Amino acid sequence: MTTSKPDDATESDRPKRSYNSPLREQQSRETRNRIVAAGSELVHEFHAWDWTNLTARAVGKRAGVSERTVQRYFPTERQLRDAVLQRLVEESGVDLAALELGDFSGVIESMFTYLASFAIQPETVEDPSFASMDKYRRDMLLGAVERATPDWRDEDRVAVAAVFDSFWNPPLYERMVEAWNMSPEHAVRAITWLVKLVEEATRDGRQP
Repeated sequence: MTTSKPDDATESDRPKRSYNSPLREQQSRETRNRIVAAGSELVHEFHAWDWTNLTARAVGKRAGVSERTVQRYFPTERQLRDAVLQRLVEESGVDLAALELGDFSGVIESMFTYLASFAIQPETVEDPSFASMDKYRRDMLLGAVERATPDWRDEDRVAVAAVFDSFWNPPLYERMVEAWNMSPEHAVRAITWLVKLVEEATRDGRQP
């Protein structure tokens, strides 16, 4: 009877080399980030919030990768758009999860200042990604108002949240810039001033 030496082990007995090496994982993250960044760049150039042209082919061309590569990371256009929208939220510097009543003026200022970097013309287009983000924003906004007004009626809380919600929707900013010929900076100052007035009224218990 003979004993096999380690060198005599069959191929199937030897430990298999891990396919996902740290280097490969890093390259994968970099490729994904490049794809999402390319999508963000394209959105900044769009003249409307219509993301019809935010396709795997267009993003891949901007990112310098193939359409198939984009689809490997984002199998559907909805997933691609969700990732790009999330990147835009991160770029704006707005932390919705940490939102409190006293933060609104700063949030509004950051959001509309960021909006000024887009080539968007006044237009609204329904999109599943926007609908999902909009619901999340409204939920976080109402939660912040509820924490600041524990003794208020629900209908008054909703009213205040709805007023604040109107401040950070593009039509208000676009109306000031387009109809009143205000500069982006002046529009941001005006909206921030208005937000602060409503914040003060809410803190003072002046219900709508």
